[in-house]
Amino acid sequence: MISQKAKYAFKALFHLAEMPAGVSSSIEGIANAEAIPRKFLEHILLQLKRGRIVASHRGPHGGYRLVVPPAELTIGRILRLVDGPMAPLPCLSRTAYRRCPDCSDERTCAVRHLFSEAYAAQLARFDTATLSDALLARPMTPTAETIRDGIPESLHS
Repeated sequence: MISQKAKYAFKALFHLAEMPAGVSSSIEGIANAEAIPRKFLEHILLQLKRGRIVASHRGPHGGYRLVVPPAELTIGRILRLVDGPMAPLPCLSRTAYRRCPDCSDERTCAVRHLFSEAYAAQLARFDTATLSDALLARPMTPTAETIRDGIPESLHS
């Protein structure tokens, strides 16, 4: 599960990705448009700035803008920057590997085996999917005609 911080980071990045080239958005503008608490957003944007994903500038037309093109910014990079390692078990992590203290043999560990294939598939998806891909795949705002039982049609199986 991603954190609320990561969810807000994605919302802010989607907002910035939809800005015209060279145009910045203020913290206040992002916070209001995306319903993100301003103070929380300040911390998130600072973290994204340290990660060289966004840049900021001061002044009357100041604010934040993306410095990595959305087509080059992977979901995995964003998640790792904001939430840290994504592995369900420390012994599966590629960036923060740690042997499980209760495991005698990783090669035969049933728990590790249970999660390794799904985790590898998840990593492959997150490390190839970009912010642009996510924007293109985003569903349109549902209308009354496309909602059944309070659930958008796109989510019905």
